Amino acid sequence: MSNEWIGTLGVVVLLALLLLRIPVAFAIFGVGFVGVSILASPMNALNLLASETYTVVSNAELVVIPLFILMGNIATETGMSRKLYDAAYAMIGSIKGGLASATVVGCAGFSALCGSSVASALTMGRVSIGEMERFKYSGRLSTGAVAAGGTLGILIPPSTGFVVYAILTQQSIGKLFLAGVIPGLVLTALFVLMITGLTWLKPELAPQGPKTTWAEKARGLTGAIPITVVILLTIGGIYSGIFSPVEAAAVGAGLVVLYGLFTRSLTPSALWRSTRGAVITTTTVMLILIAAHMLNPFLALSHIPTAVGEFLTGLNVGPYGILLLILLTYLVLGCFLEGFAMLVLTMPIFFPVIVGLGFDPIWFGVLVVLTLEMGLISPPVGINVFIVKSVAPNVPLGDIFLGVAPFWLMMVLAILLFVMFPQLVLFLPNTMIT
Repeated sequence: MSNEWIGTLGVVVLLALLLLRIPVAFAIFGVGFVGVSILASPMNALNLLASETYTVVSNAELVVIPLFILMGNIATETGMSRKLYDAAYAMIGSIKGGLASATVVGCAGFSALCGSSVASALTMGRVSIGEMERFKYSGRLSTGAVAAGGTLGILIPPSTGFVVYAILTQQSIGKLFLAGVIPGLVLTALFVLMITGLTWLKPELAPQGPKTTWAEKARGLTGAIPITVVILLTIGGIYSGIFSPVEAAAVGAGLVVLYGLFTRSLTPSALWRSTRGAVITTTTVMLILIAAHMLNPFLALSHIPTAVGEFLTGLNVGPYGILLLILLTYLVLGCFLEGFAMLVLTMPIFFPVIVGLGFDPIWFGVLVVLTLEMGLISPPVGINVFIVKSVAPNVPLGDIFLGVAPFWLMMVLAILLFVMFPQLVLFLPNTMIT
């Protein structure tokens, strides 16, 4: 059997293991280790295991993962996420569909603290769905807004997805973080426009919200000041060159801890829960990255990336046609696979093609992460949909999927915008001070 056939068989086995819900890291590691053992030797596989594990865990840039996750966890425990929603609610909650729009804006703000789509959907779902039920919002609109708004967590920095992409492709974490800012704001605006349009066409979806006084607006905005300061210092510090991503993560985590201590909202038990959650998530990501460093040599030995690259470039559909095929592949895989698994599996195959075509790797990273977001609300897996279902058990699962459909179309529109106008993605990273 040729190396190419062995590589193809390995990819098929890996996909089967992932579809069977074998833990991502174990599935990737098992296929990579066995594949290298077959194509090289068991001793080479063992040597790779030792050397690549050390390479991953000694990478200082990966410190951003536990620090930013800790920052988001503490922000949740200290009520900072609730204050974000309250501020958005006070400003736009009184307009038609305002509670749903406030939820999306709150998700965007919270995403800038936690970098996790699941955490954003879960936290904002707990805060907002009860309010929307109280004001007789359509179950489809309320749950759809939460599930879609939660996807902003993987696009708006700090994003764990960008960190993994950066490590797999040797790109700058800081530039990727900044590249996600404008697309995240654009997507947030598109979601709010969609809610406004839906409620204008179908007024029964959402009633007019309660009016808020200027004093209530001022109180809501005042409560969001600490969160705004943390976001501006971390992202602004990276952009201005004052902080590296690691330093920005440390500053952000330190500030939310100080906020929790100052307001006496960070109890010992809350600190324990936050730290424990950060450790668990970090361990999961690190295991996946170690496994990726076992899979990549297997794919290289099998010549699969070269074969796929030659196939795509031989289709004569042009660079943007190839880009479309790659994004469609991510879209299909996202219906069944977890995002990190897709990155690990596909980057060694698709990234050389993208670089060979002359596309900017930072720009491509944003497109990939945005496409991965779409998988979070696509059936049948759609993990954000199931997260929202756990918060709103009375809304049928089918209704939630129908509720996210308009937002899914807005994400398609966003991808088209970023392909047509790449400067929306590249302006901030190209002007950052290094």
